[in-house]
Amino acid sequence: MAKKAKQTVRSIEDLTDEYNRLNERRIQAQTQLDEATKQLESLQEEALEEFGTSDVDELQVKLEQMEAENEKRRSEYQTLLEGIAADLTKVEQDAATNGGDNAMEESNDD
Repeated sequence: MAKKAKQTVRSIEDLTDEYNRLNERRIQAQTQLDEATKQLESLQEEALEEFGTSDVDELQVKLEQMEAENEKRRSEYQTLLEGIAADLTKVEQDAATNGGDNAMEESNDD
């Protein structure tokens, strides 16, 4: 003999209350969806203006290109700064080495 699922008998008031709660949740969910849709549309317009596309895959490619370019520039800047630091160190060393000689030359000129 197959067992039937036990069904709880609920009053019309309980059912009406549950419907009202569910309907309120539906309205809230719809409101959130509407706001999210507006925000998405706004962001898509902004992306289109700034990057020429609002396609997520194309934006991802552009982001990767921008990151690669940024890394290239950062690396070049680091190399430049390291070169400047090396040149400055050499100048300081030359000045320290030749500085004593120059002082003696200046005193001999008198």
